[in-house]
Amino acid sequence: MTTVNDDALFRKVSTRVLPLAMIGFFLSYLDRVNIGFAQEQLSTDLGFSYAVYGLGAGLFFVGYFIFEIPSNLILAKVGARKWIARIMITWGLISGCMFLVDSETTFYVLRFLLGVAEAGFIPGVLFYMSQWFPASRRGRAWGIFYIALAASGVVGGPVSGFILDGMRDVAGLDGWQWLFIIEAIPTIVLGFVVLRYLQEDHRTVRWLTEPERSRLGALLDAEAPPAGHTKLREVFRSPMIWMLTGIYFSYNFALYGISFWLPNLIRDLGIDGDVTVGLVSALPSLAAIVSMVIFGRSSDRHGERKKHIAAAFALSAVGFVICILAGDQAVLGIIGLMLANAGALSIPAVFWSFQTSMLSGTALAGGIALINSTGNLAGFAAPYAIGAAKDATDSATIALWITAGFMVLGGVLTLTVRTARAHAAVPGRVETPDLTS
Repeated sequence: MTTVNDDALFRKVSTRVLPLAMIGFFLSYLDRVNIGFAQEQLSTDLGFSYAVYGLGAGLFFVGYFIFEIPSNLILAKVGARKWIARIMITWGLISGCMFLVDSETTFYVLRFLLGVAEAGFIPGVLFYMSQWFPASRRGRAWGIFYIALAASGVVGGPVSGFILDGMRDVAGLDGWQWLFIIEAIPTIVLGFVVLRYLQEDHRTVRWLTEPERSRLGALLDAEAPPAGHTKLREVFRSPMIWMLTGIYFSYNFALYGISFWLPNLIRDLGIDGDVTVGLVSALPSLAAIVSMVIFGRSSDRHGERKKHIAAAFALSAVGFVICILAGDQAVLGIIGLMLANAGALSIPAVFWSFQTSMLSGTALAGGIALINSTGNLAGFAAPYAIGAAKDATDSATIALWITAGFMVLGGVLTLTVRTARAHAAVPGRVETPDLTS
């Protein structure tokens, strides 16, 4: 009987499964937040206030919230390949249509429709990946996957800056219009690639040997829930799920507060010019890549999730405070943004490893969707709060203090949640949290 080396097996799985998922995530995040780089030109051309921009940026998440759970339940029925491809093609088309914005109304409608189109993508991909990686391997796998989020900032910032500056007035369109057109095309193309090449079932792939397929199946089957135990309604009844949702909301408040306002926050530090701002905006994302690798590997190596999540929240909170206290000191302000982003982006991979170790099957798809969609409402609250604060005070200081407060809240909630089976919750089981200490 052939012995299979698990490390070699999952290196092979990672090289086959992760690249498409990472590219898709990269494009998804880029298409969400490129509005932040377009904000100055867009607002100048159309006369948008900070609050109008913040509301439009946030409306994406209203559509996302409404359609997230239905989208993932459909995915569980029709399969990841077809549904993820559909999501990518439609969101790419709508993202490209953003160049047609000519009023507050069209801005709001297209941002809402973009959220509707993209609903289900990230939890759908996470659900798909859970079919390839057992819980013990997910922290590192998702840490690698989430590097795409930071990479989109490293690449997207400078690229967006060059498009905004270099494509201005080409063919009668402004730079911000070309930004949406150019950055939408790869998403549409990748949607068709996913439809053709995404492989869903480890039992039929040719790039695994028969012993490797058997070993992978055995590792995944060992985590299967007892018959009849996994029920979707348990997801909605579980205090644990709602506490996880609160933690995820806190994380997203920081993530999208930074994402949609980073170029503007950099300009507030006295840095100007589309290309320069784009290049400087890559620094917080570079810091996040380093931090994500460290947190993901450490969490898997120690078999521990909660303390790592809480530490990442604390790092982000410290970064926001430094950014606030920096005033107009550009170097100190950038350091604060780097720490804030590094901490925030180190949270999700470890967080999803913790959450998905408790669920499987329909409950896994529904649980991920519930936490992701409800938590993502912070993506509506954060950009609008910062925009309203800047309109009222001509400063983002108040909103940044609120964001730092959410980081503290997220860390406290994380340390408060205790499961009866701390770090090895049974897949498919929704644990009841112990809040006695």
